[in-house]
Amino acid sequence: GREMEELPEELLQEVLCRLLSVSHRGHASLVCRRFYDIERKQRHFLKVGCGLHPLHPALTSLLGRFSELSRLEVEYAGWMPKFGKQLDDEGVRVIATMCPRLLELSLSFCVFVTDVGLGNLAACQALRALRLNFSTGVTGRGLLSLVAGCKNLLLLHLTRCIHVNSVEWLTFLARHGKLQDLAIRHCRGIGEGDLAKLQSGWNRIRRLEFEVDPNYRYLKLHGHWSVDRWRNVEVRCHALKDLNLTNCLRYSGRGLACIFPNCPSLERLHLNICVGVRDMDLIDLAKTSTHLKSFSLRIPSEIPTPQLTDDSLKALAIHCQCLEEVSIAFTDTEGSCFSLTGIVALVEGCSSLKVLVLDSVNSFNDNGMKALCASRSLETLKLIKCQDVSDEGVQQLMNSPCLKHVNFCRCSGVTDLGFVPFTNYPKFESINIEDCPRISEKGIQGTAKVLCYSCDLCWLRI
Repeated sequence: GREMEELPEELLQEVLCRLLSVSHRGHASLVCRRFYDIERKQRHFLKVGCGLHPLHPALTSLLGRFSELSRLEVEYAGWMPKFGKQLDDEGVRVIATMCPRLLELSLSFCVFVTDVGLGNLAACQALRALRLNFSTGVTGRGLLSLVAGCKNLLLLHLTRCIHVNSVEWLTFLARHGKLQDLAIRHCRGIGEGDLAKLQSGWNRIRRLEFEVDPNYRYLKLHGHWSVDRWRNVEVRCHALKDLNLTNCLRYSGRGLACIFPNCPSLERLHLNICVGVRDMDLIDLAKTSTHLKSFSLRIPSEIPTPQLTDDSLKALAIHCQCLEEVSIAFTDTEGSCFSLTGIVALVEGCSSLKVLVLDSVNSFNDNGMKALCASRSLETLKLIKCQDVSDEGVQQLMNSPCLKHVNFCRCSGVTDLGFVPFTNYPKFESINIEDCPRISEKGIQGTAKVLCYSCDLCWLRI
């Protein structure tokens, strides 16, 4: 009506800004022409997929409406031919032409996008971030065209791009790029040694995630020959804050082991089933990365001779006083290279520790639970398959001064009796019980403000 037409433009903009749901904004845009135009100008993010049909006209019309787009996600998970055409190289050209302000682009399961499409994308001079997931038509040549055109690229994530073999694009990024965030997951043609191509580019990297496909470890790419490429590479990771390595191989003085003693700004470290990590690596890292806030270590228990001891944990306790989150896990409960003494030393030494996660650590028992009560900073405790913890250990938590959140998962030594003291005094904000065979939902009633309970005992038959 006339009243709507008389409202100031700034007021209508404020109304639409308060609508956070995409569907709500879409409904509001249908109220009147003014709402439609304002919502069109304010839309900066769009996610599309199988609903685009016919592809090129629909994509052109959609992108023409939202001229201010800075983020675009295209996903075809679960796609079948009956859903219509997928995004192809011509579609990528449409995106590059219609979205001059595009800063972030994510392509998932876009199997018809090839190197030609990435070449078209190079026209997006403003592009800052690109995520490719299961882009089987893309090779290293296409990535080289992309990074050569998009010189302002700061983030590049590659997941299951199985035909990316050549790494000339890494060499180009080292010399001319500005890349700060690099993630390579399950890309069979890229090995640990290929990261040596970054050379001086390591100085700019702030976040690195590298995950090798455990089902496809081609020794030529991921073995001794690969890490030998690091012999003459000087790695300086002064800007690196987040390091995440999964299924990687570590060799003395070579490969990704070169990173550990050269990242003074590191704040988050995640090592998941990285074979060959030794005490010396973590001790050197602890001495250098004194600002470390989060440490996660998952150790393959099948390694016959553990190369890690309590010395690693003690070094972290001494040098990394900023540690707030620690997670230690083993792939099974048959072995543990860390003793209770080492774990307690870590908890006692890290005065800022807030979150502790122990998974399949068979050395942790009721005495360890008692030692945790001395921590004046620990707020969250999660125990997974810690079978030597009993009701007595759970009851010790009554003496913990700051503990708020407790999670027991697949702990067969704990029963309802362990929670009896808490029913009269609900100390915790939340208690989460997952798949513990001797704990009932009734047994934890009234023990915390928020209760979560699930019980699937299939793991006992494994």
